[in-house]
Amino acid sequence: MEESTARNVTLRSIGIAGAAMFSFFFVLTYATPTWVEEYASDYIEGEAIERVDNSIDAIQVPESDNALARLAQSFYEKNEAQIEAHREQLRENVHKSMAAALAEIRDLDCECRAKTEEWLKEGFETDIRFLQATNELIAEFIQFKYVTVTQELKRDIRIFTASNALAFVLLLLISFVKPRAMVHLFLPGLLLASSTLVCSYFYVFEQNWLLTIIHSDYLGFAYLGWLGFIFLLFCDVVMNHARITTEIINAFLNAIGSALSVVPC
Repeated sequence: MEESTARNVTLRSIGIAGAAMFSFFFVLTYATPTWVEEYASDYIEGEAIERVDNSIDAIQVPESDNALARLAQSFYEKNEAQIEAHREQLRENVHKSMAAALAEIRDLDCECRAKTEEWLKEGFETDIRFLQATNELIAEFIQFKYVTVTQELKRDIRIFTASNALAFVLLLLISFVKPRAMVHLFLPGLLLASSTLVCSYFYVFEQNWLLTIIHSDYLGFAYLGWLGFIFLLFCDVVMNHARITTEIINAFLNAIGSALSVVPC
């Protein structure tokens, strides 16, 4: 009886702690919007600079069959060295403007911030090819990239924290709905707890790695796949008497030489 009580308390404590932690950070992105920028300032700045450089590298003559495009292509081929030199000059000018432009956009009272955020709401897409005339336009381009990265990261953090909070809430709810499945629920519970511990480690010691996982499409989808696997285990417990989960647990117990086994709930 004591063992059963301890198991119940442990599993439900995992559910409560995980749901509380991820819910807290989800709410924080709304209650304190500047938290994301303050926590991820180095990451956002690095990502914005990389996008600006990529935009410069991507400058090409438009492809088309019309006479003007063919003339432009011919000009590009004949003057490629000069154009590359101009590209490097543009990159140098951009990097000279970088520090001041980023310092300005990080000021919450700066008018440039409201203007750039309004551009994003309207779906505006700026292009480095049109921003070569003045330093002011170059600064606006840098700020646009910074705000774009910030908004994307904030959205991805909300998805990440909400998904994890939901998973822990489901663990907690199922522990009450299916009290006979407490042993089986330890598998998804431990998987959730381990991923949370890893995220917590990255949060404290490796911030950029955690932000890369959240913000990167490839790694982000991989993590959602991990949560999807845990969700399937929940479905197995609720709708299939934990038959698949039982097989996984027993296979693990056999692999470590244990004489213990579990049965479907």
